[in-house]
Amino acid sequence: MKLSKLWLLVPVLLSLTACGNSKSSSSVTKPAKKLTDVSIVLDYVPNTNHTGLYVAKDKGYFKDAGLNVKIIEPGDNATSVGMVGANKAQFGVSYQEDVTYAHADGKNIPVKAIGTVIKHNTSGFVSKKSSGITSPKDFVGKTYAGWQTPSEEAVLKAVMSEAKVNPKSLKIVGTTGDGPKSLGKKNDIQWWFQGWDVIRAKDDGIKINYMPLRQLDKRLDYYTPVIITNNTQLNKDPKLVKAFMKATKKGYQDAIAHPKADAKILHKYAKDYDLKFLEESQAFLSKNYTDDASKWGQMDSKVWNNYTGFMKEYGLIKKTIPASTLYTNQYVGG
Repeated sequence: MKLSKLWLLVPVLLSLTACGNSKSSSSVTKPAKKLTDVSIVLDYVPNTNHTGLYVAKDKGYFKDAGLNVKIIEPGDNATSVGMVGANKAQFGVSYQEDVTYAHADGKNIPVKAIGTVIKHNTSGFVSKKSSGITSPKDFVGKTYAGWQTPSEEAVLKAVMSEAKVNPKSLKIVGTTGDGPKSLGKKNDIQWWFQGWDVIRAKDDGIKINYMPLRQLDKRLDYYTPVIITNNTQLNKDPKLVKAFMKATKKGYQDAIAHPKADAKILHKYAKDYDLKFLEESQAFLSKNYTDDASKWGQMDSKVWNNYTGFMKEYGLIKKTIPASTLYTNQYVGG
């Protein structure tokens, strides 16, 4: 072909190239999916109870569900139940006890549990190994340091009465805030969480006796913590609740499968804690979130009714409350 004829093809080639680029460009510039802003307020500062939430955020599970989730702390003068009940946050992390109180004796704060983080209560009473305090019958004449709440005193009364010793023989004082360091010095007994305080004591070389609450009284095997929402979300936007819990469940299932890697994700948001400690805590929690990852978050009416009955028996509430008022498995399956 002569050179002069090649020049005639240039406009055609340029035109074809432009068409190709135009098609490519249009496929790249598809509008991004708009995310719905929601927030979840924690019960406390970030810890391994919350790992699944941070995994869902960090790995994009919330984003895949169409959500832009903000995880916030409650602050000194606020509770997750109060904030969620007032619709200042769509979701929250709370406790079975507080959800029950929210509906007790005419309060009717419009919140409901939609999933439990841990299947069983993993807390209990502790004493120094050298103290010889191994059960509630040994609490006589000793000092207990805690939060001085009515429900806490009810638990102490229940377990000591079951052991056939006088609950009034135990001195109850406020916690000093230094946890393991004060045990056996300023007080004899404390209430710890196995996946946090017990591990911290072990790392500090403190030898303890551990008395699980659920073994002392089966009614004390309640859900702590739980994820809650309010009636506004449940009634007006159940699809949003479903999307949030689907992504949250995926986050916790991820933490069950990959405890060490996901402890590192939590560490990004909880930098005040040593990574090794978080890995140890996560190893424990990942085994205890549930005994069946496919059923993570599911709750049982018997557990709700047992603890509601306990609260009524010890005067914490005046009337029992139907479990169906307090929780639903609708958004976690089951």
